[in-house]
Amino acid sequence: MEIRNLTTFIHVAELGSFTKTAERLGYSQSTVSFQIKQLEDELSCLLFERINHTVKLTEKGRELVPVAQKICSLTEELKDTLSETNEHGHLIHIVTPDSVCEDMIITNYNDFHSKYPDISLKFTNADTKDMFDMLDKNEADLVITLDSHSYNRDYVIAKEERLKMHFVANASSKFAHQKNLSIFDIIDEPFILTERGQGYRKVLDRELAKKSIEIFPILEIGRTDIITSILSQKNMISFLPDFVSQEMVDEGKLVHLDVYDIETEIWKQLIYHKNKWLSKSMRALIGYIKNAEFKS
Repeated sequence: MEIRNLTTFIHVAELGSFTKTAERLGYSQSTVSFQIKQLEDELSCLLFERINHTVKLTEKGRELVPVAQKICSLTEELKDTLSETNEHGHLIHIVTPDSVCEDMIITNYNDFHSKYPDISLKFTNADTKDMFDMLDKNEADLVITLDSHSYNRDYVIAKEERLKMHFVANASSKFAHQKNLSIFDIIDEPFILTERGQGYRKVLDRELAKKSIEIFPILEIGRTDIITSILSQKNMISFLPDFVSQEMVDEGKLVHLDVYDIETEIWKQLIYHKNKWLSKSMRALIGYIKNAEFKS
């Protein structure tokens, strides 16, 4: 049985398309069709129903998916064990919110690279829904979420911590020294927020909806460094994790507003798929993140 045929089978099962699988793997569509037909002949069963250009797993196909994933994972593990290349050499794709990416690069990257110079990292920004979709399709090795707490048996949570969040304003804001502010006291002020529907913005909007209110920001942008920079110069308000704003608060440029009636539960979670094979490089990176003192 060809391992490459099993790999192709897994991709067709995940993507639900011979065409998309061919594009992903760099094959022609006829090659994908041939490999699946070869696998079906070997196993003497139909793995996919092909009706009007749609591709759907049969019952036997669904049974094969976890077995194929395990075989491919063990094959990669064997290759890694027997490899004569550098012990940790590997490219790891990490998907994060923009603010986490900034924090990791600025705070920890130089130290990580000095310890593991052979590990290459690729960062991509995405919202939580897209992150999990990428994990399911094996397009991402690890994700780091900033969202409400997520638990799913298909994923492994390697590290998690609850984050402190605050409404943030310029240190000269009229609200800077006020105690027990209500969200209704600040709701009509100019706001700068991260994009709607993403991470902690989504959680905030959900909490506001419970009070039948909504914030209409004058600017929406994922770059939290730009948000904090604008806040330090203008009397506007945002809603940010403390690890983003704390340094400028300590410098006296920004303040955390004392808003008592909005409670959000935001978690930072390091997650990978349960069927993901952990290479030496992956284990090294996960161990580093688990032991590192990221600002939070």
